[in-house]
Amino acid sequence: MRKAKWVAAAAGVVLLVAGCGGEGGSGKNKGGSSSESATGSTTGGSEAGGGDSPDAAAVEKEIEAAATAAGFVQDSSGKGVPEGLKTCMVSWTADAEKAADPKKSYDATVKTLSGGGWTEGGPGTEQAGSTIKTLNKGTWSLKASNHGATGFSIVMFIGTDNTPQCEALFKADLEKNKKP
Repeated sequence: MRKAKWVAAAAGVVLLVAGCGGEGGSGKNKGGSSSESATGSTTGGSEAGGGDSPDAAAVEKEIEAAATAAGFVQDSSGKGVPEGLKTCMVSWTADAEKAADPKKSYDATVKTLSGGGWTEGGPGTEQAGSTIKTLNKGTWSLKASNHGATGFSIVMFIGTDNTPQCEALFKADLEKNKKP
């Protein structure tokens, strides 16, 4: 039960940081890369990204490939992305307990993504056993987070598409879920 509370708290922090207007959230392709995803799928040019941008399925495949190559398996016990946001958001959580060294696997995953056309959007944040890095590709921003302390480790990758259409969907979802 205690681990579940930590997972929920860490997910809340990541989602807060990954929100629509977070660092790298302008939708600009900071690295200038116009390379296609590993699957070759793109949504075409976008006024927000200024070039080719992967779709949600391609982003998820890239994260899955990089994370599993680094020694992670997906923890599918968490909540998924809401149905109405699946074209605009990807969430991939590692079962960090099954990784030999979660920190090394996290670093290897970020390195693989960076070599696959994702560019780091700044130095990242490191504080109290947590690391959060922002990666950008086309109109997508990816928050890669590693939260570790004695007895638990949580590794998550949350990607959001920052096109105006997706920002409108995120805002509508927030309004729909507001408590009266």
